[in-house]
Amino acid sequence: MKVFKYLVFFLILALLLLTCAKKEDVILLGEFGSLTGTTATFGKSTQKGIEMAIDQVNKAGGIEGKLLKIIVEDDQSKPEEAATAVKKLVNQDRVLLVLGEVASSRSLAAAPICQNALVPMITPSSTNPKVTQVGDYIFRVCFIDPFQGEVMAKFAFNTLKVSKAAILKDVKNDYSVGLAQFFTDTFTRLGGEVLCDESYSEGDIEFRAQLTSIRAKNPDVIFIPGYYTEVGLIARQARDLGIKIPLIGGDGWDSPRLLEIGGEALNNCYYSNHYTPEDTRPEIQNFIKEFKTRYNEIPDAMAPLGYDAATIACDAIKRSGILSPENVKVGKNLMETINTPDNRKKIRDAIAQTKDFPGVTGIITIDENRNAKKPAVVLKVEDQKLKFVETIYP
Repeated sequence: MKVFKYLVFFLILALLLLTCAKKEDVILLGEFGSLTGTTATFGKSTQKGIEMAIDQVNKAGGIEGKLLKIIVEDDQSKPEEAATAVKKLVNQDRVLLVLGEVASSRSLAAAPICQNALVPMITPSSTNPKVTQVGDYIFRVCFIDPFQGEVMAKFAFNTLKVSKAAILKDVKNDYSVGLAQFFTDTFTRLGGEVLCDESYSEGDIEFRAQLTSIRAKNPDVIFIPGYYTEVGLIARQARDLGIKIPLIGGDGWDSPRLLEIGGEALNNCYYSNHYTPEDTRPEIQNFIKEFKTRYNEIPDAMAPLGYDAATIACDAIKRSGILSPENVKVGKNLMETINTPDNRKKIRDAIAQTKDFPGVTGIITIDENRNAKKPAVVLKVEDQKLKFVETIYP
């Protein structure tokens, strides 16, 4: 019995030593996202895209022979939880770089933490301009709301041929408030008129009072720059009130849940997005094929954006030179060796120098404001399916 106990002890010790040895050679990256809560499909889709990218890099031998590990934290779709999650990733897990979030309000809660710690952060899909204005360590791989708002204003005025609009925005989210303003600026400049500006808060389920007020103004279109859960409910309640005009919005609509919630009420509605599965580019079709093989579903836009953010991060780490033989000392813990302010600055500089990167969601060049200049697509809901309408370039 004594011998057996000693044997078990030494086996456990050997496993712990093996685990520690492996841990020393792993590059730690952090990810935070809404895996639960009101926008859970955003976080789950983004995580799948990031996971796919990291797996591909590891299967190809990692970066300079070093494998990557991603530590994922759920922010429950709440800004305060996003801040808590990123504090853990930066201070406790000591990650080299942070990926996330989708919602701009949550990215804005987390970005100052990364900036103060001098840890690079790349958001796949937060579109509010204020996100990257937090500081020079904060980046994004998506277009921004001034462009997206302009896209939908021009689409409404020039393509739909409407001149009277109403707005129904989410006052709890910086994304929605900002996008509403950018739409208004362009629409009025073109000669259109915004008849009324109504609001709600994320998590609301009743919108009939706002919609009744909008109906009384008799607009040609309603711009709803919100997230998919509320948008689906708004669409159903609008149709119940006899409002038949098109509803239009931004990339916050993009989720499989949108059509599940809104159903037929969303037919003949439109929104801007980052990509369409109908695009025949090899990068998109190859991504969709592998994604379907892994997850048995067609990806929404958050998945390829997460993939692009992760692949750009890996590319920057490689180009930074921090994994050169002179920097990586044999027998020393890898993360303790490379995770220094100087090395993180080298990664930051490499991200900033990203140019003509062949992403799934387009050719990505990071500009002087740490934003990506990319085209947008407009999608139409038709027979409860998404149909590509047009591509608009910056």
